[in-house]
Amino acid sequence: MNDFWREYRPMLIGAIVLLIALMSSLIVVPETSQAVIVRFGEPVRVVNRFLPNRDFGQTGAGLVFRVPFFEQVVWVDKRVLDVDMERQQVTSTDQLRLEVDAYARFRIIDPLKMVETAGSTERVAEQLQPILNSVLRQELGKRSFQSLLTADRGAAMVQIRKGLDREAREYGAQVIDVRIKRADLPDGTPLDSAFTRMQSARNQEAATIRAQGEKQAQIIRAEAEAQASKTYAEAFNKDPGFYDFYRAMQSYDTTFATKDGSTSIILSPDNEYLRQFRGK
Repeated sequence: MNDFWREYRPMLIGAIVLLIALMSSLIVVPETSQAVIVRFGEPVRVVNRFLPNRDFGQTGAGLVFRVPFFEQVVWVDKRVLDVDMERQQVTSTDQLRLEVDAYARFRIIDPLKMVETAGSTERVAEQLQPILNSVLRQELGKRSFQSLLTADRGAAMVQIRKGLDREAREYGAQVIDVRIKRADLPDGTPLDSAFTRMQSARNQEAATIRAQGEKQAQIIRAEAEAQASKTYAEAFNKDPGFYDFYRAMQSYDTTFATKDGSTSIILSPDNEYLRQFRGK
């Protein structure tokens, strides 16, 4: 064995060095990552670059060759990433202080520019966070608190996304979406006063609706009574005798139909009020 080692030692050492060099020159690029090859501190090429119209498996992921010791690899996430905004207060146009909590979603579309300007995706997120705070504060400062509860909130989000996206392009990133998770009034006097104003507004609106309903009910009731009177008049005019008999029966029912029976009424048989009992 010693003789074999002495005889083939240079060849074995060369084979081991060659194997190590070969293993160092091959890297595996997954589908979820972009690999930026940096040579002497200068980005030279990108492997598995994000392409919006290219399916997974067709962008160059897999085994990639590099020059060992001269070229390093900077990994850039290819997936959609999130950046959370710190909860902060924003003053709306109606002078209400809002507690806003938002987030943005972005991805790296130019990894070479990202490496040159930021160096890593974590650094990009750190840079976008204060920009998101500033853009969101400026945009919400142009709107009222009530508008954030309506469809106008979507338009505000579009403007915020566009403003943040312009800044993100400087770091090779693209902002896909911006969303407000919560927009609340701070606890204490502002919240109580806002609730009082909202309650007063709703009460006033309810009173207006109730008054309009009562007005419509009176109009409908009056029209119905007029129509009923007209119908009765047309019907009774056809037979005045029957109308007189019908009205007398209604009067008798009202007068004599006592519930407790404690009231006594004494009338002469010749009384005009009882004429319908006498017949013709």
